[in-house]
Amino acid sequence: MAPPRKSAFPKELPEDFLLTDTEKKTWRLGRRIGQGGCGLIYLASQDLGRPVTEDTRFVIKVEYQQNGPLFSELKFYQRAAKAESVQRWRRSRGLDFLGVPAYWGSGLAVWKDLRYRFMVMERLGSDLQKVCDGNRGRLKKAAVLQLGQRLVDVLEYIHENEYVHADIKAANLMLGYNDREQVYLADYGLSYRYCPDGVHKEYKENPKKGHNGTIEYTSIDAHRGVAPSRRGDLQILGFCLLHWISGSLPWDSVLMHPTKVQEAKAKLMDNLPELVQQLSVSGASTDEVARFLLYIKTLDYQEKPDYKYLIELLGGVVSRRLDFSMPHGASGEASAIKAASRDKKAGGARGANRAQAVPPEGVHQGANRAQAVPPERVHQRANRAQAVPPERVHQRANRAQAVHPERVHQGANRAQAVPPEGVQQGAKPKQVPTQYLRGPPLARPQSPQREEGGVRRAWWSRSHPVYTCEDEEEEEDEGRPKPIAACYLRGPPVNPGGASKQRRSSRPPQPEAWRRPPPFYSEETESSRRLYEEDLYLLQRRSGEAQRPASTTVPWFVSVVVFFLLVAALGASRSPLRLL
Repeated sequence: MAPPRKSAFPKELPEDFLLTDTEKKTWRLGRRIGQGGCGLIYLASQDLGRPVTEDTRFVIKVEYQQNGPLFSELKFYQRAAKAESVQRWRRSRGLDFLGVPAYWGSGLAVWKDLRYRFMVMERLGSDLQKVCDGNRGRLKKAAVLQLGQRLVDVLEYIHENEYVHADIKAANLMLGYNDREQVYLADYGLSYRYCPDGVHKEYKENPKKGHNGTIEYTSIDAHRGVAPSRRGDLQILGFCLLHWISGSLPWDSVLMHPTKVQEAKAKLMDNLPELVQQLSVSGASTDEVARFLLYIKTLDYQEKPDYKYLIELLGGVVSRRLDFSMPHGASGEASAIKAASRDKKAGGARGANRAQAVPPEGVHQGANRAQAVPPERVHQRANRAQAVPPERVHQRANRAQAVHPERVHQGANRAQAVPPEGVQQGAKPKQVPTQYLRGPPLARPQSPQREEGGVRRAWWSRSHPVYTCEDEEEEEDEGRPKPIAACYLRGPPVNPGGASKQRRSSRPPQPEAWRRPPPFYSEETESSRRLYEEDLYLLQRRSGEAQRPASTTVPWFVSVVVFFLLVAALGASRSPLRLL
């Protein structure tokens, strides 16, 4: 059977399935309690005689054998996280607790022709990310500094065992199952052996491997594609501490662009401690985190950090209990956000009922406000109404008269089509007055220098003939539709035929082309054509644009000049006619 994709979650194993690890210990599977990365997590027990109980101390993480994250995590636990080595480290450092999960075994299994890899670990509680989400993304400063000190101890242990974590974040910090005071650094799927056999990896940038890890907290070295190191682990921890105290990071708005996140982190490290101190919130300064990051900036890629000094920078050894309650000020922000969301949801209902919910005193206030208008404003309004120029009045009158009959009927039908609920009971719908009917739209002028007397064609000219003001009486007698005012008529297009501008400019002038009827008259009768030309000439004669035919008579001053030339010619000659 072909192996499944590496990124797919494995098919669930049945409950009470038995697994045998490499040390020949047998484990019984219980119900599935979660998933992480590409694996599933089950309850487990060494008691094979009965089903797994809910209070068991062990869990088993299962993935397909081809997956890489569990293999990397398994190698770390096998080399550096055995229970015996953790206990020896605690005794040598005088620590009561070290937040490294205990490793109990691993192995391979086959079910329905699918090969699985599993790992048995200590059972842990919920992660720290859920605590941060409940506190609006923030923690109390004292709790953050205590977490930082405990994580420095964990990092020192795994660094001494030639590994780095490379993915420190709240989602990978697990609280104890029975004791929430115990915080574990879990999920070593991205762990890296930086110093195999005591030889540190060299600094080498590889753009193809850039931006590895969680983009919010990953180190600047990881952005550049450099292999993880101890300096990178501590820098990631510093970014986490800054986020837990202030509730935000300067690059939160550009997380979709890894290069911009890298630039923002480099700017923060280049401007220490000022930019970090600017992120301080009320009652929680970031001075300790600024000093923490400032020390990390001085480290070389292969340099071993001073872990004791880092603990001192975070406030020294603190024996108080961890307090994960909501910090001061975060509750006010949370309540404000909840109130804003409630107002947003109820805004529609309030808006709909706002007109009905006006109290009686509000009505009286509105009436008093209307009566309290000063006299000078009343006179201004009256003068403004009287100050309409006469030409505006005539334009409105002409526009009301120029309404096409079909538009009038449409307006009447629209007025009668009012739904019954919109009309008061016992009242008939009123016809829309002519003054409120909209006339034809003003046509766009062909050029900015066109005079007002130019002829324009109405928007319905393609289906109805054009009429002028001169024939109003005759048309009324014949029962034709009402004529269209000249101000709404538009003349025929210049040079019809669609020729380009260059060709029109190169042709000789055609004085009679403007008298040619528009293309839509090509199918009309000869009588309609003559009527159009007569109407056009009458309108242009009224506006002074009509061209009169040239006169064939010789001007008088030409006759006078010819006469004097003849007289001069006769006087200069010897002909007897000069005596005349």
